Amino acid sequence: MKLDLHVHSTYSDGAYSPQMLIDTAAGIGLDVMAITDHDNVLSYDIAKKYVQEKGLNMEIIPGVEINTIYNNEEIHILGYFMNFENSDFKKMLKDQQHARITQTHKIVELLNKKANIPVTFAQINNYVAKGGSIGRPHIAKAIVTAGGAQNVMQAYAKYINDDSEVYVQRETVTPHDAVEIIYEAGGIPVIAHPCDVANPEKLVTELMNYGLRGVEAYHRKHSPAMVEYYSSMAEKYGLIVTGGSDFHSPNNNNIIYLGKIFIPDWVYTNLKKEKEHIEIAGI
Repeated sequence: MKLDLHVHSTYSDGAYSPQMLIDTAAGIGLDVMAITDHDNVLSYDIAKKYVQEKGLNMEIIPGVEINTIYNNEEIHILGYFMNFENSDFKKMLKDQQHARITQTHKIVELLNKKANIPVTFAQINNYVAKGGSIGRPHIAKAIVTAGGAQNVMQAYAKYINDDSEVYVQRETVTPHDAVEIIYEAGGIPVIAHPCDVANPEKLVTELMNYGLRGVEAYHRKHSPAMVEYYSSMAEKYGLIVTGGSDFHSPNNNNIIYLGKIFIPDWVYTNLKKEKEHIEIAGI
């Protein structure tokens, strides 16, 4: 079995539409995929319908990645199998989208006034699928297009960071709230790419009190030693292990990481078992 439980589409900061992700995944023989766009789940129905139309034997797992901030550190929380109609879950996504739009408007205003870069909200919004999550990559692209930077990396270095006078940090939920809301919506909350967290074990133990059920041990940033470390951490605390490529777009060498991260079959088995446990518990 071949699976990838962390993929992004044009409904957040991915370069591929849900349909293009499906076509690419089918081409490499992917059996299971979760599109985990930032702060929205719009790609799921599109992807599921497309798989049915194409007659593919591929499972699309409901997924999301919630961007949170805690102690001035950005923490990402993955969620799987949530009830999308849960009122608290829907409100969280709505609030996250509102915060993204507000942040972008403020940054546009500062770019215009302080950096004299003629970007508009409409231009930035055009880089994401309708209703999708506007993010820093879209702002960076607009800056480059407007001539404010030579490339996206330079745009980040000059403008899209906390030290920049034109950057405004987004208002967002805490990882604790995100975990709790996903769990209460019948989902499986998982801490994403723990390599990016300053003290992952401390945070994991905190979040377990709110319903955290997994650790993303398999990730393209994780070395074999890191995979073993995070897997051992998960075992220590009775959590499941998940994994994915965190695919956004081909890299500079045109390598497509989708489905290229080794993830054992038992990861999928344990994820499904965890969902069954939650259903039995009546959450």
